[in-house]
Amino acid sequence: MKTNWKDKRVLILGAARQGLALARWLSLHGARVTVSDLRGADELRVARESLAEYQIDWALGGHPLELLDAMDVLCLSGGIPLTLPIVMEAGKRGIPLTNDSQIFMEVVPCKTIGVTGSAGKTTTTTLVGNMAKLAFKDEGKRMKDESLLSSKEIHPSSFTTHPSAFVGGNLGDPLLKYVDEMKPDDLAVLELSSFQLEQMTRSPNIAAVLNVTPNHLDRHGTMEAYTAAKSRILEFQAQDDVAVLGRDDAGAWSLREKVKGTLMTFSLKTLDAGLDGAYLDAGRLNLREGGARVPLMPRENIRLRGDHNVANALAAFAIGHAAGFPPAAMIAAVEEFRGVPHRLEFVRELRGVHWYNDSIASAPERTIAAIRSFEEPLVLLLGGRDKNLPWEGLMQLAAERVRCAILFGEAAEKIERAANSLPSGAKRFSITRVDGLQQAVIQAAEVARAGDVVLLAPGATSFDEFKDFEERGERFRAWVQELL
Repeated sequence: MKTNWKDKRVLILGAARQGLALARWLSLHGARVTVSDLRGADELRVARESLAEYQIDWALGGHPLELLDAMDVLCLSGGIPLTLPIVMEAGKRGIPLTNDSQIFMEVVPCKTIGVTGSAGKTTTTTLVGNMAKLAFKDEGKRMKDESLLSSKEIHPSSFTTHPSAFVGGNLGDPLLKYVDEMKPDDLAVLELSSFQLEQMTRSPNIAAVLNVTPNHLDRHGTMEAYTAAKSRILEFQAQDDVAVLGRDDAGAWSLREKVKGTLMTFSLKTLDAGLDGAYLDAGRLNLREGGARVPLMPRENIRLRGDHNVANALAAFAIGHAAGFPPAAMIAAVEEFRGVPHRLEFVRELRGVHWYNDSIASAPERTIAAIRSFEEPLVLLLGGRDKNLPWEGLMQLAAERVRCAILFGEAAEKIERAANSLPSGAKRFSITRVDGLQQAVIQAAEVARAGDVVLLAPGATSFDEFKDFEERGERFRAWVQELL
């Protein structure tokens, strides 16, 4: 059932991009909206001006419980914890919780693809979106050509009849901003975080879980709770839906018993008998469905570094195949793709040293994947705000692959303790501690030698120094470009 928002009294916590998109859409659909944020009026001046034409109330500087007295629904922006007193009080009062992705899924008129995972979901979602756009472009050209062949008169609609692909969710713009213009033959591709999935009771038609490794334990508390949040992407699927699970990841593969429809997978190895999906074999990416094998492309045609990005491409192929995209469109999308900002992004070469920005690496597991993408000696920049995650595995890999580690931010002391816990003689890399990321860049420039890679792959969040990982990556880029 779709909610009738006319005159519903809705409280939105958080005035970031998801909260603002939600406030606008709900107001357009007749809801009586209040936005509450911990920041004050001066900090939110631009946000308030962007919604000035709508009837929206603002409660700034805190989340007083009294706001709930006149509310029918509480909406949470991304990152708002369920342990917040006002959220817990809403639960006690029986006020339902929702978010922008749940509301989008209630009203979207077209097929949906959802991608989640502890790592790789932005790259995979972007790849799938690019595949869809190329596939639909080809479909539009086919329909135009058929129109030209069948009629002497060229009708303008023959150029615009192909469907559109919308890409967003936790990535880029919330798709609720565009849902009212979507048509039944369009396609919506969403990146979904564990935070969004916690409140969702709708599943995408194609739901992908790439991997489930330790992340956000500061929010979820335990791996069991975190895994449960991720698994909700499958929970509400139907028998005619498709689930795509990573075969090489124990966390993702453990969810296969929850699959209600068709199971597909992807792997860096040949697939087990009876499994359909995308896989790597003898340096070539392939698709398999039933007894049929479709060779796709050589591994070396992927422009991105690292096995984890090959896995992301395989995941995108499996998802695209489930969506019915032609192989040619999928291959072209992967071959053209040069990556997403802040994800192993090459910044510059200076005096024989290559600088890379992997600011998205906000958990040790992501840093491990980044390190494994390089053979060169590494100067590794680690730090930020810890998410209550283990660092020991990363330190063991650093002992094998890193020449120098530069630690910064709140997590520096914890990381150094993990490094010092290595067995005697195992820590073969030097450690330097500095106050912040800018000082880490300056220190890295002093110690790096020709042939080294300086890699920002922090392993922690940015919130002790920056608004988000994107701001951290942008500042890193700027400081690196300023080096002489």
